[in-house]
Amino acid sequence: MRLLRRALMAVVLLAFALAAWWLLRPLGHAPVPRSASAVDEATLRDPVLIARGAYLATAGDCAACHTAQGGQPYAGGRLIPTPFGNIAAPNLTPDPATGLGEWSFEDFWQALHRGIGRQREPLYPAFPYTSYTRLTHDDALAIYAWLQSLPPVRRPSVPNQLAFPYSLRRLLVGWRALYFREGTYRPDPNRPVAWNRGAYLVEGLGHCNECHAPRNALGAIERDRHLGGGEIPAQSWYAPGLGTQGHGGLEAWSAQQIVDVLKTGQSARGVAFGPMADVVRQSTQHLSDDDLHAIADYLVALPRRPAPPAPPALFDAERLAKQGGVLYRQRCADCHGADGRGVPGIYPPLDGNASTTEPGGINAIRVVLLGGFAPSTAVHPRPYSMPPYAQQLDDTDVASVVSYIRRAWSNRASAVSPQDVSRYRHTPVD
Repeated sequence: MRLLRRALMAVVLLAFALAAWWLLRPLGHAPVPRSASAVDEATLRDPVLIARGAYLATAGDCAACHTAQGGQPYAGGRLIPTPFGNIAAPNLTPDPATGLGEWSFEDFWQALHRGIGRQREPLYPAFPYTSYTRLTHDDALAIYAWLQSLPPVRRPSVPNQLAFPYSLRRLLVGWRALYFREGTYRPDPNRPVAWNRGAYLVEGLGHCNECHAPRNALGAIERDRHLGGGEIPAQSWYAPGLGTQGHGGLEAWSAQQIVDVLKTGQSARGVAFGPMADVVRQSTQHLSDDDLHAIADYLVALPRRPAPPAPPALFDAERLAKQGGVLYRQRCADCHGADGRGVPGIYPPLDGNASTTEPGGINAIRVVLLGGFAPSTAVHPRPYSMPPYAQQLDDTDVASVVSYIRRAWSNRASAVSPQDVSRYRHTPVD
C-alpha cells in the first residue's frame, strides 16, 4: 500500500512538474568560470575566514555525509540511504575534475541557498538545502573558503541508486514548488541574542529538523511537526522530538542536560547512541560552550505539544511486560539498577529516558538487538557500552524486556510486540 501510494504521488508530481517546468525555468544560473568568481583570492586565503569556515563545517556535520568509510575526508563517495534509493554524496575537495575546484562561490551559494547545482540541475533534498537555505551569505563564504583550502582529492562521483521514477530529476521541480521555500534566517527582534543564535544553528546549519521531524510519502518534512520527532528514513532509528515542555521528546530536560549530552555524549537523562552518537562525536562536542548553550536556550523554549493518541492494544501487553520483568532482573538490573536509574556517568538511566519511551519503541528495540555505544568524546574518551543481544534473545524475549522498561517505574509508554522486534531485527545497519 505504501509503495502504491508513493507511485501515485510520483505520477501526480510528474504531471505537476511538466506543467510547472515552463514557469520555473531556468532553475539556476549558468556555470560561472572559476576565474570569474566575485570573491578575490586574497579573501579566500584569509586564515581567519578559513578557520571560521572549518568551525561552521564542523557545526554542520558536513564530513558525516561527504566522507566514505575509509576514504579521504570530504572526498565524497558515501551513499546516503533514503526510502527511494541511495544518493551519492559528492566530493567537496577543490579537485578541478571531480570536486569543487571549478566552482565559484556563486555556484556554491546557489547550491546551499537554492538547492541548484553548478549545471543548473535541481539537487536531491538528501542534501539538506531545505535547512541550509537559512545560512547567511557570510557563513556560506567562510565554509567555501575552508573547503577551497583543503588538499584536492581526485575521486570521481559514484552514481545514484534511485528507483524509477525518482531517478528523474525533473520531478524535483514539482517537489520544490510544493515543499521548498528559500530564505536566509531572520532574527526575531523579540527574542534574546542567544535564542536567535540557537534558532539559527538548529534550524539552519545544524539541520536538526531533517532527522527530528516526520516526513510524508514523498520525503518532505511535515511543516506542522517542527522538531516533533520522527523515524529516520531508511535507517530505522527514531529521532525524538526536541521539545522539553509537555509531551516533547525531551520533556523535563534542563538546558544544562541538553548541553551535557551534546558536549560529552552523556547526561543525567541518557546518552547519545545510534546516528546521534556520530553527530556528537564528529560535530557537537567541538562547538563552543556559547553555541551549545544557545542551542539549549532555543530548545527549552519550544512550545508544548498535544498529547499523542494512545495506540490500540492488540496483544496481552501486561503478560508480556511481566515476562520482561524477569528478564530485566536477570540481564539488565546489574548495570541499569532495579530502580532503572543506572549509574551516573557509566550506565544510563532507563527511567524517564527519552530514548526508552519514544512513541514506537524503535530505539529500545535496536539497542537491545545491536548494543548501545555512546560516542567517544574529549570528556568521555572511553565510554562504557552495552553488548548486543540479537544472538541471545528471540523476538518474544526482546519484546518482553523492552515492553517492561517502557512501562516500569515512571515510564508510561506502550508495549511492543514480537512482530515489531522481527521487523527491526532484519533492518540493515547503515
